[in-house]
Amino acid sequence: MSDVKNLEERFQERIDDEQKIEPRDWMPDKYRQNLIRQISQHAHSEVVGMLPEGNWISRAPSLRRKAILLAKIQDEAGHGLYLYSAAETLGVGRDQLIDQLLTGKAKYSSIFNYPSLSWADIGAIGWLVDGAAIMNQVMLTRTSYGPYARAMVRICKEESFHQRQGYEIMSVLASGTEEQKAMAQDALDRWWWPSLMMFGPNDADSAHSAESMKWKIKRESNDELRQRFVDRTVQQAETIGLTVPDPDLKWNEERGHYDFGPIDWDEFWNVVKGNGPCNRDRMKARREAHENGRWVREAAAAHAAKKAARKTAA
Repeated sequence: MSDVKNLEERFQERIDDEQKIEPRDWMPDKYRQNLIRQISQHAHSEVVGMLPEGNWISRAPSLRRKAILLAKIQDEAGHGLYLYSAAETLGVGRDQLIDQLLTGKAKYSSIFNYPSLSWADIGAIGWLVDGAAIMNQVMLTRTSYGPYARAMVRICKEESFHQRQGYEIMSVLASGTEEQKAMAQDALDRWWWPSLMMFGPNDADSAHSAESMKWKIKRESNDELRQRFVDRTVQQAETIGLTVPDPDLKWNEERGHYDFGPIDWDEFWNVVKGNGPCNRDRMKARREAHENGRWVREAAAAHAAKKAARKTAA
């Protein structure tokens, strides 16, 4: 028992000393499991997050918009790949992770269980959803686990492009006709509160925050990140003439931050439990895609086995 305690103490000393933990290093089981949960949930979110936008590739208003949206969705697929690869360094197989998603054992971000009803929603997703993601993910470039931190460097660079792309869509719509501005405002009205929920429960109600902060998997708390997102995004909305749908929103001079209204956590937990507007549709689409791609995976495995056999025979 004392040996384990000594290992844990040395591990924490490395964390406190800002040393990166690498796959072959000793780590507590809870640290490993916490990382697997977080990284896999992040990967699942990138993959499922392609669905509400993929629906708009053929309906984007111009060839330029189609090309940009297609590139963005391809980026999201790449992010999922980086993250699944990072999770594999912790000793868990990708097939196992994907099975956990498809069977409902693993979660993904609740935001992707809302529908994209208009072209303005693609702007709102880029501006708000990817904006919230960046707020969460920039700190992860300094997370204590090396493979995760390195994957996040490229992901954050690409997410910054996504956020600017979404904001540009909203800006163009907001400066267009009355109907276009109304479309942009409607998208903001529907995506604002789910975007605030993306940061997770309040710190007091977050089951994993304390350990994640101790081990520097996370560097900032849910509530700190949510506040920063509100402060920045309200100003962005005002710049393009849109109104954040919160009657309680006001600048607090004493705190130096915006005060904002209460979040409907009942809605959040209802969506997390599988009862959101699109939960069933999202999982149905992922299961069908997985099944339809089975022949590709089998063919790739057969080719790899044949190639290995030839190499051995030679």
